[in-house]
Amino acid sequence: MPENPNLARDHLANERTFLAWVRTGVAIVVFGFAIGRFTIAIRQLTVLQGKDVGGSGWSVWFGLIAILAGVALSVGGLIRYRMVRTQLDQGRFEAAGAIVDLVAVFTALFGLALGGYLMYIEKIF
Repeated sequence: MPENPNLARDHLANERTFLAWVRTGVAIVVFGFAIGRFTIAIRQLTVLQGKDVGGSGWSVWFGLIAILAGVALSVGGLIRYRMVRTQLDQGRFEAAGAIVDLVAVFTALFGLALGGYLMYIEKIF
């Protein structure tokens, strides 16, 4: 098999893609932490005002789910990066399959769940 003249470019593109996975994972982790921390801060403010604290509802759970999803996304990006690196070194490449669908579906479901939760706590319907 002849040497690929674009091999360095392909590897650099793979690294950029991996860094995008990591940036997205970090953003989701920070978002999850903010959700959880905001809920805790509101609960503490309510206690300082002398009001009854009914609990944090689902907000802390949504925050934890987001944190775990961000970690999973970063690990998934690392696995994908290493797979593509091996494929490039072997002179073959297979496009991502189900992982892209899985990330898109999970993101959509999480967004719908957050939107539903907001409608529930604000008693919109």
